[in-house]
Amino acid sequence: YKNILWGQKDNFLDVPTDCPQRDERLGWTGDAQAFILAACYNFNVKKFFEKWLNDVAVCQRSNGAIPRLVPDRFCDPVPSAGWGDAATICPWVLYEFYGDKELLEKHYPMMKKWVDYIRSASGADGLWQGGSVFGDWLGLDAPEGSYMGSTRQDFISAAFYAYSTDLLIRAGEVLKKDVSEYIELYNKTVQNFRKVFPEYTTQTEYALAIHFGLAENPAAASDRLAELVKKCGHLQTGFIGTPYLLHALSQYGHADVAWELLLRCEYPSWLYSVEKGATTVWEHWDGIRENGDFWDKNMNSFNHYAYGAVADWMYSVAGGIKPLLPGFKEVLIAPHPTKNLDAFAVSLETAYGTVSSSWEKQGEFWRYEISVPVPAKIIIGDTEYARQAGKYILQKIKRPNLYV
Repeated sequence: YKNILWGQKDNFLDVPTDCPQRDERLGWTGDAQAFILAACYNFNVKKFFEKWLNDVAVCQRSNGAIPRLVPDRFCDPVPSAGWGDAATICPWVLYEFYGDKELLEKHYPMMKKWVDYIRSASGADGLWQGGSVFGDWLGLDAPEGSYMGSTRQDFISAAFYAYSTDLLIRAGEVLKKDVSEYIELYNKTVQNFRKVFPEYTTQTEYALAIHFGLAENPAAASDRLAELVKKCGHLQTGFIGTPYLLHALSQYGHADVAWELLLRCEYPSWLYSVEKGATTVWEHWDGIRENGDFWDKNMNSFNHYAYGAVADWMYSVAGGIKPLLPGFKEVLIAPHPTKNLDAFAVSLETAYGTVSSSWEKQGEFWRYEISVPVPAKIIIGDTEYARQAGKYILQKIKRPNLYV
């Protein structure tokens, strides 16, 4: 976690750069959208992203396309799915986290123009299939000699098209806009997605389909994802899939598998780099290989925040802190402990005060300490509590069907 914090501090300098140590330091939109939720949990980044989103809006092209870089240094003519979607993902995350409706109103036109661009670029089947330039960047299931994982590029484009449309609808409803046109578009897009992609082939495909609400049976898809991970023994996701992988598992009863991935020390894992002496997050899972060789001498950053996106899972699932209302005006506390740790604690400074959630083993029980400055819904196992602002201590017996 300290490595994640240092990576954010080192790279959030006027724009969210991709690495501070080589001659690049560019505002990749895909990296920013992957990490923004974790960034919000780690620090108050509202003003930072307000500034950068103004840059994104300025760089948006007349046809609605969002460049891969902001500032748009290379003027690439073709946007990329998962990168351009920063136009919808970042404003929505900031609204949920900080509750600023004016910020959402300001960037709603940008969100709308981006979705309209994808619609105009979509094929006869109603799906955007040509927009994934980078694919699941640096996914470990990449073919030999490729930087892109094996997740189908048209799958990524179609999935993010649906997700961005969904976020546009949510924003429009908050702002009381007429979004009936986009609701119809979203329903058709999901229908087309399910027709074209009835099955998923990679960990990233499962994670996107589950987390974006595209899987017809998300619980069954999560079961299959858990089986894939167990069979493989480790994660294989790149920049596109990693932010959603643990969420897709834990949301449907596989928090134990998510915890195993988080706490794994062998290659590949988050803690592998720590075992190698890292003090920041690496760009590649195997930046330094097990035999000590470098993955690549040229493109091999040891300070790159993208995979640090896992911090949002640590806060929102392991510790269980989520906003029930934008800006944490009301809070959900739903922690997921694991038998592999004796204790765990998270806290978050909000506009209303400090929210904290911790758990620890005590014999046959889990002991929870929760502090909320606002009304909260607290879920411990299968029991739900409605509580006002205050401090609470709860105990639950450790039962295998409820706890990891």
